[in-house]
Amino acid sequence: MPDLNSLVLNLAVALGIGLLIGIDRERRKGDGPGRAPAGIRTFTITSLCGAIAVIVGGDLLLAVVTVGVFAMAGLAYWQARSQDPGLTTVAALVATVLLGGLAIHEPALAAGLGVIVAGLLTARTAIHRFVRSALTEGEVRDGLIFAGATLVVLPLLPDKAIGPYGALNPRMIWIVVVLVMGVSALGYIAVRLMGARFGLPLAGLASGFISSVATIGAMGARAAKNGDLLRPAVAGAVLSTVATFVQLVVLLAATSTATLLALSVPLACGGVAALLYGGVFTGLALQHKVEQQDEAGHAFSLKSALLFAALLSVILVASAALEDWFGNAGVLAVAGLAGFADTHSPAISVASLVASNRLDAPDAVIPILAAVTTNTLTKAIFAITGGGSAFAVRVIPGLILVLAAAWAGARFFG
Repeated sequence: MPDLNSLVLNLAVALGIGLLIGIDRERRKGDGPGRAPAGIRTFTITSLCGAIAVIVGGDLLLAVVTVGVFAMAGLAYWQARSQDPGLTTVAALVATVLLGGLAIHEPALAAGLGVIVAGLLTARTAIHRFVRSALTEGEVRDGLIFAGATLVVLPLLPDKAIGPYGALNPRMIWIVVVLVMGVSALGYIAVRLMGARFGLPLAGLASGFISSVATIGAMGARAAKNGDLLRPAVAGAVLSTVATFVQLVVLLAATSTATLLALSVPLACGGVAALLYGGVFTGLALQHKVEQQDEAGHAFSLKSALLFAALLSVILVASAALEDWFGNAGVLAVAGLAGFADTHSPAISVASLVASNRLDAPDAVIPILAAVTTNTLTKAIFAITGGGSAFAVRVIPGLILVLAAAWAGARFFG
């Protein structure tokens, strides 16, 4: 049991929780004979009852008090059943007594949960309007699919190497599926909120920090589905590569400052080229009026996400096979092969060699740029398979320009 000072503070938290939730209930209880039975005083006393129960009798007495509150609230609901008072107040009363008891042991957690409960009660009208009017049946279905893929399937998959050459990790591959669905959903939400001309470029830039490859695949799928979104989807795809260079800068700065200095010009050139090319298509998208927005109710395509994951699996197996056949022909070969799947892991590995004095910083430039190059090939493949020819012929030149700028920076200024 807390000391006296802590106990007083915890009781104050319980008091505050009851007042916070009770204020909303008081405002909604109405007036006259038909008013709801519980308001600010009831909720405040209920929260304090939970706190006192824990102080006097511990968790057992809290359980008894909770059952009593539930019984009284249920009786009040039954008496007012002809007016359909709803179960929200009953549930809020039970939550309040439990939060009051929790405040004695975990005041910070109880206060946070109390704010959440009060916020849900206050936002009733907005939540109802959103669920009934804004959300479509397809969006609810997509949300359930995404939740199942993330919270049910992902934890069940083994996190170990299997398959040919031990190149496949089921959990990591499924993460690609989740990323593609998540990036596509982010773009869908951005389009719903800001329109395609603004939403897709912004979503592409933000999603690139999660996975530029997945972003390009998701943007391609959106462009293939709706031709009017081609320009903003291209802008989002190319802008996602800006995030690749920003992440490289951050990771190299954390791993080896010498490597970052050696690569500063190539990374700057590549990032600026990506920003300019993406900016051009963003400008074109802003000038082009989208006649047909995305059809409501389809946040992502599970089929497309599975196809992207299958494609990445093929690339991983092919890279592992090449490494097995030709051996580890130095840092350059290993970094280049690893780059097919991810740019950042080989960059960190090479920078770690520099940090441990096993490699000179200037010698790290070519292997890291080789990883960027092979990763760009993966992006190009995703652009072709995900978005079709119209999308690919606009995205791939941008990827080539970015890659050429990075290599040119290393050639002439490195």
